Amino acid sequence: MTTSSNDFSTLSLPAHVLANLTQLGYTQMTPIQAAALPVALLGKDLIAQAKTGSGKTAAFALALLANLNARRFAIQAMVLCPTRELADQVTTEIRRLARAEENIKVVTLCGGVALRGQIASLEHGAHIVVGTPGRIMDHLGRGNLNLEAMNTLVLDEADRMLDMGFFDDIAVVAKQCPKERQTLLFSATYPEGIAKISQQFMKNPQTITVQAQHEKSKIRQRWYQVEDTDHDEARLDAVARVLNHYRPVSTLAFCNTKSQCRALVQLLKDRGFIALALFGELEQRERDQVLVQFANRSCSVLVATDVAARGLDIAQLEMVINDDVTPDSEIHIHRIGRTGRADEEGWAISLATMDEMGSVGKIEVLQKAESEWHKLEELTPASKEPLRPPMATLQIVGGRKEKIRAGDVLGALTGEADGFSTFTREQIGKINVNEFSTYVAVDRRIAADALHKLSMGKVKGKSVRVRLMDDEV
Repeated sequence: MTTSSNDFSTLSLPAHVLANLTQLGYTQMTPIQAAALPVALLGKDLIAQAKTGSGKTAAFALALLANLNARRFAIQAMVLCPTRELADQVTTEIRRLARAEENIKVVTLCGGVALRGQIASLEHGAHIVVGTPGRIMDHLGRGNLNLEAMNTLVLDEADRMLDMGFFDDIAVVAKQCPKERQTLLFSATYPEGIAKISQQFMKNPQTITVQAQHEKSKIRQRWYQVEDTDHDEARLDAVARVLNHYRPVSTLAFCNTKSQCRALVQLLKDRGFIALALFGELEQRERDQVLVQFANRSCSVLVATDVAARGLDIAQLEMVINDDVTPDSEIHIHRIGRTGRADEEGWAISLATMDEMGSVGKIEVLQKAESEWHKLEELTPASKEPLRPPMATLQIVGGRKEKIRAGDVLGALTGEADGFSTFTREQIGKINVNEFSTYVAVDRRIAADALHKLSMGKVKGKSVRVRLMDDEV
């Protein structure tokens, strides 16, 4: 049997690590893994430019795990991420890749979560910490983190951390890490701040760039020209027309500014869509609720800026709409790459005025392809019925603190109870149990009955307060 140059078996990884990769379905390295891993496994500093969804997490995770001594219970690696969502995803991936090792402990340190629990986790010891710069700084300031044994620092999605104003925080953290360490920096774009980080905190880093491209067959791109006007009404109206024509179950719409996000969400709600906005200034609790509803398919459209949406990886995303053209062509590639993941196909619809044709031209140069243009007049409603998401979300007051588990909620909904409807497992969607709240997605058609059953019944033997999170069902 011949071995491809992209096989993980070509790397200097132990047999048990390779066996675990095979079990996880990792057979061939993605382009960023093939380019980054040979350098990273040699212990060299690295700047790798690659989009989200390219397999970069495995690229740095395998490198930091190779440097790890599982028998030494001390922090040996740190990963800085721009958002809590990305930090949670990175933690999950590292744990999957570390399954073949001895008991490796990964601790997530992000804002929006009580310090007390994080301090307790650190007191029990950890090998790897993953977190946001602000919270990591907080723990360092309180003396909760001992970094003497640290040998690997990873800056994930460094461009977005810079966009969010984290340069000074990164500098504070990096200065407290041992000088003799490996630093791995991953970024979708290459703003000026990356060079500054490289000069100050890295040792002769090798730079790797993987061209930001997508399989044309998986992401169908179309452009629509909108009129230049003093107001954005034509543009916002065009988004509603796109949604009514294509009727995607789940859509992520990008705007360049917060004010445009607000305007688009308001118009969509006025037109009967269930839409939510993701802004940078949202409190963590509000952000969590928005993301739960979008991920469990009880919200049709999530409207976001690039910074707010960074680190999101939503499964089964049918469409991305660019309400505004971004002047950065690489950001455009990053946006549309949220759809058409894995074996799925997706639509990327972009709106542009004549004033934005310069930015469109840059995107065409990067994609090495001309844009496919269509007329707005072609967009006609595919149904007279309003576009509705398939699910609705019920919020239960009570979560991990009350020892509620997903199985308890599922049992309360599917179990027999006098005077109540009995629901099937297929009518129940994702169940998210947070510290103080539990969110359960149910088929929209049974939402009112499910709300009644949970409100009048019991979960884990106790009465609970429940509310429907939709404006309308």
